[in-house]
Amino acid sequence: MLSRRSFLKKTAIGSGLVLAGGFPFEALAGEKEHRLTILHTNDVHSRLEPFPMDGGKLQGQGGVAWRSALIRKIRSEQEHVLLLDAGDIFQGTPYFNLYKGEPEIKALTMMGYDAVTMGNHDFDAGVEGFAAQLPHAGFPVLTANYDFTATALEGKTQPFTVIKKGGLKIGIFGLGIQLKGLVPDDAFGKTKYLEPVQVARTVASRLKKREGCDMIICLSHLGYEYSHPKVSDTILAKETEDIDLIIGGHTHTFLDEPVVMKNRAGRDVTINQVGWGGVRLGRLDYVFNSKKNAVLTNAHSVIVGKQTIG
Repeated sequence: MLSRRSFLKKTAIGSGLVLAGGFPFEALAGEKEHRLTILHTNDVHSRLEPFPMDGGKLQGQGGVAWRSALIRKIRSEQEHVLLLDAGDIFQGTPYFNLYKGEPEIKALTMMGYDAVTMGNHDFDAGVEGFAAQLPHAGFPVLTANYDFTATALEGKTQPFTVIKKGGLKIGIFGLGIQLKGLVPDDAFGKTKYLEPVQVARTVASRLKKREGCDMIICLSHLGYEYSHPKVSDTILAKETEDIDLIIGGHTHTFLDEPVVMKNRAGRDVTINQVGWGGVRLGRLDYVFNSKKNAVLTNAHSVIVGKQTIG
């Protein structure tokens, strides 16, 4: 054991090296940096093909072929990638009218999505209709505030998942919007809606404390923000404590860059949403230091289309 005098002497020497610019910082680096890229979509609405070349502002954009190519390209460049969706997978093109969601779910599976949540339009073929497509899903459907007891979806979704990526534990959970008044009663049936902020606090706390997650992501179909009192992503961010990132949907909001807000504990929460129709792929690049604190180093929405791939 060092004597107090020896300790002070060694500390003084170390301090002098720092001040002189001569401290070998490499010696401190058992400090492994962890990198994670998060890709995300929302409100794709059955847009399997690009928007038609009809003079509209979204013409030629979107489509699963270009999105798939873009995802493959990013995965070839980055070692650890998460791919997520914030709901409203169904409804919007004849593909859904004809096939009731099968090609949409198969496309997400082929692209290697890690997790999704449900939007209100994912009930458009009823609870039974969504349940019928889940055998095609190679990913979990996360719905923490819908209780599906005594419905066709009972036991077929889960409130959260924990994914390990390069030494990191990432906790992900899903929240859905109030269905009453938005979806026909017979479409959601006996589904019970649970108040999302309290559910989020409970689930995020569990992911942080019991599961030991280094980052907690909420896939939210609550909507970004409203002019009237209604639970939204901005309210969720301010009223919870353990969420690091909210990937949003429902309001079709094209955010030019992620929004950062303070939570109840004064810590940063990042919110992002990339419009609708699959015309943007959100990308967030994080670096985690040796203590696994996350720093967002790059964030942008990539336009999905032929020109993106080159």
